[in-house]
Amino acid sequence: MTAAIHLHNTLRGRKEALVTETPERVTMYVCGPTVYNYAHIGNARPAVVFDVLSRLLRHHYPEVVYARNFTDVDDKINAAAAAAGVPIDTITARYIDAYHQDMRALGVLAPDLEPRVTEHIADIIALTEELLARGHAYVAQGHVLFHVPSYAEYGRLSGRRPEDMIAGARVEVAPYKRDPLDFVLWKPSIADQPGWHSPWGQGRPGWHVECSAMIGRHLGHTIDIHGGGQDLIFPHHENEIAQGTCAHGTLYCRTWVHNSFVTVNGQKMSKSLGNVLLVRDLLAHAPGEAIRLALLSTHYRRPLDWNAERLASARRSLARFYTSLVNNAAIGASSDSAPDDTVLKALENDLNVPGALAGLHRLLKALETAESMSERAQAKGRLLASGRLLGLLQHPPRAALEALEPSAPACAAPSLTPAAIEALIAEREQARQRGDFAHADGLRDELASAGVLLKDTPKGSTWRLTE
Repeated sequence: MTAAIHLHNTLRGRKEALVTETPERVTMYVCGPTVYNYAHIGNARPAVVFDVLSRLLRHHYPEVVYARNFTDVDDKINAAAAAAGVPIDTITARYIDAYHQDMRALGVLAPDLEPRVTEHIADIIALTEELLARGHAYVAQGHVLFHVPSYAEYGRLSGRRPEDMIAGARVEVAPYKRDPLDFVLWKPSIADQPGWHSPWGQGRPGWHVECSAMIGRHLGHTIDIHGGGQDLIFPHHENEIAQGTCAHGTLYCRTWVHNSFVTVNGQKMSKSLGNVLLVRDLLAHAPGEAIRLALLSTHYRRPLDWNAERLASARRSLARFYTSLVNNAAIGASSDSAPDDTVLKALENDLNVPGALAGLHRLLKALETAESMSERAQAKGRLLASGRLLGLLQHPPRAALEALEPSAPACAAPSLTPAAIEALIAEREQARQRGDFAHADGLRDELASAGVLLKDTPKGSTWRLTE
């Protein structure tokens, strides 16, 4: 069947209706972290984005198989293990456990499968042998390389021509390559490096072949959705397509979904700038749900700039919701309530989370203005069911509110500083200019709930506080 879900497919450069191989089943693979350090906010964005997508898929499909891998053998892991004087699995176990803790704090549900590279060496070797047998790979100086010119469609995902890629900084040049774009499937390991026995000697896998092998093992030769960060489009996902297609002669993936970058105060995250924000450091200062909402506040395909005001705005917004839930704690909500149609349709439209959040604000208003107990119960049920799709509003309300605003009375409306009001008004104006009126209305409601009255004029919006 064709689901109501539409996603932007990077491979085709347009939004398309999601079509799956099996009508009642969907398969999704997302590239996970390389575990040599703690997760930073850039690692958290795809985890949260694809968690929302997996929740939406489970709403539509009886069977969802969602795999997110761990890369647990890598030169950075080797370096960290060598520096600590421990085996690589000591390093990877530590950071896999930390990643699980951090993602749970952000409300990210565990995927169905979490394959690790080191558990799939036999699959990697088998895939490499298949590529050799089909004439798409060759052995040179102990390495096995994929021969890019053997795949005529190479470059389609990234929209790059091979001659332009050669000049790219991420293409490794080596004298044993037949073509500059050829990439490593298997490489030799020296005595102090992790390695496994193979037909080509003691060695370890190249980066790109790992995901293709794990996908083939668990999800089949053709998957429905492949996700990851925008930085993985080239060369990683481009190389995955080449390997998977050439090894099996079938379509590798139907729909490619990529989230955009995270910057910090307008700058790219980097160690040299000292602005790499670790999730666990942020969790020491803010509840995980507030961090999650901040990560969802910009559409996944747009760059997200992380700053103090974005997180503060998320805290205020959540406090507003939980205040109302505390005030309506005595009203029961039906456990089988369905998500609101406007929220669902926003998510079905290429994960328009800002539109869905605007829908949540309208549901909050409906809860607070309902005149009868039955209307309130229905509004509360729709609000909680809709929030569940986003991974929000699922905590005990009073405890959540205390974590967000420890010193504020449970029934008090969150206050906004003049600077915060101006920032929300500017965000609303940007939403109106790009035609996202649902998000603009949600921001107006948020301002109104904090006692701010807006007046739109030809020269812009003015505001005042209610008496």
